[in-house]
Amino acid sequence: MSVEHMEKLEQKNEKSISLLRGKIVLPDGVMEDGVLVWTEGKILYAGAPEGLSEHIRREAVSVPVSKHGVIVPGFIDIHVHGGNGEDFMDASKEVLDKITSFHSTQGTTAMLATSMTAPKDSLDRVLAEVESYRSGHMPFAQLEGVHLEGPFFSPKWPGAQNPEHIVLPNVSWLEAWEKQYPGLIRQVTLAPEREGALEVISWLREQRITAAIGHTDATYEEVQLAVEAGLHHAVHTFNAMTPLHHRNPGAAGAVLSDSRISAEVIADGIHVHPAAISLIAQLKQSTDQIVLITDAMSAAGLDDGEYKIGDLPVIVKEGVARLKDGGALAGSTLTMIRGFRYLVQEVGMNLNAASRAASLTPARLLGIDHRTGSFAKGKQADVVLLNGELEIEEVWVKGNKLEISVELSDK
Repeated sequence: MSVEHMEKLEQKNEKSISLLRGKIVLPDGVMEDGVLVWTEGKILYAGAPEGLSEHIRREAVSVPVSKHGVIVPGFIDIHVHGGNGEDFMDASKEVLDKITSFHSTQGTTAMLATSMTAPKDSLDRVLAEVESYRSGHMPFAQLEGVHLEGPFFSPKWPGAQNPEHIVLPNVSWLEAWEKQYPGLIRQVTLAPEREGALEVISWLREQRITAAIGHTDATYEEVQLAVEAGLHHAVHTFNAMTPLHHRNPGAAGAVLSDSRISAEVIADGIHVHPAAISLIAQLKQSTDQIVLITDAMSAAGLDDGEYKIGDLPVIVKEGVARLKDGGALAGSTLTMIRGFRYLVQEVGMNLNAASRAASLTPARLLGIDHRTGSFAKGKQADVVLLNGELEIEEVWVKGNKLEISVELSDK
């Protein structure tokens, strides 16, 4: 954005200029006494107080911040199935409003609607509904597109996906969807060892769609072949993939050791032990390749009880979601703010590293880091204000303050 345009934004609507002052998490570190200023949904300034213009000092309306308040970029969840009692597989305007409104209260300002392994006509319907929703005004967390988690999996590693709907990778399906809904599909998770997978991965690379490994029986060598074809991301690392062994590294070993693969992590202390998350962080953090996700299902934000993930029944007990039949972990009830706190308080990541994993790195993976994911002049004002205990106080999406209800807050 040009200097001239920024000056016009400053002056166009003086009363709309908002200012936050406190501990601010910037791309290159944490500023203990920083300032964030925005107007009309765009950031005007992020930095030290002495860098403020006289116009901003005079006209900005300061937002109260608690003594130990922390200001972080809005979280971006690229792997989430639902929440607040709803599942993306049942997508409608009302369902999408309920899911995005809930997760926005938890600090998520952008997300991918993540599907389940399902019949093609069900996936057709989800894509159509999300495309329609995105064409209108999205008042809460922004749906940046769709993450197809399946149906191109290994039958040996279905996890909480219905194995009846698993099929071989099919590039013709993807071509048809991309033609009908250009740019809607942003990530496809598949088992790279399956017949036809390398062709699909190469096609995804050409379309600039993230090709991700997951629910896979792949060997270390098969993952390497997939990376050469264009695979560069791993969903819920360690979960639903061949494990790391010192004589047989498996898919997990390939993900950890290959600098070309970014790694999702479900930071809830249930799916992955904090020591294993620390290992991922040590190997991936310096290259910004660790991505915090929730993998949340419909029970996120609600009490224990019986739910569904896709078309499979789930029992949630003490916040842990498992399939009613077999007991496999079935997504999570995690939220991004709880995952962010876990990275800081349990894994020991610093605020900047945890923020990058929750915001900037997923933004880069989606190719939207030019407009969100960090605080910089001209970017969207996607902002989360936390207190000293890293609990949500306020959330702004594109500069619009959300109403955080007691029932849906993380406190």
